Amino acid sequence: MEITAKMVKDLREMTGAGMMDCKKALVEAECDLDAAVDILRTKGLAALAKKAGRATNEGVVAAFVNDAATVGTLIELNCETDFVARNAEFLTFVNDLAAVVADANPADVTALKAETFAGREHTVEQVLGEVVSKLGENMNVTRFSRREISGTGALGSYVHMGGKIGVVVEVSFANDATAAKPEVAALIKDIAMQVAAAAPIAATRDEVDADVVAHELSIYRAQAAESGKPEAIQDKMAEGRIQKFYKEVCLTEQVFVKDPDITITQLLARVSKEVGDTIAVVGFDRFALGEMNDSEPESC
Repeated sequence: MEITAKMVKDLREMTGAGMMDCKKALVEAECDLDAAVDILRTKGLAALAKKAGRATNEGVVAAFVNDAATVGTLIELNCETDFVARNAEFLTFVNDLAAVVADANPADVTALKAETFAGREHTVEQVLGEVVSKLGENMNVTRFSRREISGTGALGSYVHMGGKIGVVVEVSFANDATAAKPEVAALIKDIAMQVAAAAPIAATRDEVDADVVAHELSIYRAQAAESGKPEAIQDKMAEGRIQKFYKEVCLTEQVFVKDPDITITQLLARVSKEVGDTIAVVGFDRFALGEMNDSEPESC
């Protein structure tokens, strides 16, 4: 069994653990990267793994929200080099493409490519071919998301690091007039920036996948067992760690990055009081460039 330098590098980027610890974990896990992450976490050598630890593709994540703030989209367009990813024509194309997704509501990438491009008599696929030919690099529409308000609420977006991360956030409230208040626009932007920076996996703990919670609990129980303390104490240790996990990954329980003295729930309550309405986070979409395009794992 051979542990390659790339496998060690990927594991280090995902966990922040030392090189030798990563190599030992990969040996113990028989080259299974996810299992190696769990081994490092159980030994207290890593925190939560970074989702995009092996991202390599160039390109851009673009966001679009219509003027009424009722439809919002994210789209990822990949290319070969950062030089093209910063090209003005490439950026114009991907931003226009995000608007096509909003208007057409395609079922998937294949359907999107068959849509008529805005203001043109050509399909998205044909226009993409023109851009590829002009800029001289292969390009690929990797994925998109589309979110539309049902009821009373508003959408907002935020793009970080020139398109490395994109976020669309949806909030709800009771009164139509609330949507026009500047405090609400500022709140949505702050929450979108929070999602970009803190990478929550759900808006509330009720939305965290049960399998994810069970997996985390298994790690925390294994950590507690290594303490050698009585079983009742171990249970309390594991419960304390799962509560900490919720505070790290649930948006509404996270500490607000712009004001560490309050949580997102407290921020929502504060702005709700200011505008005389009840504002809640319905959900969000977050794309980090390349996170869906990891290469196949290397075999042992």
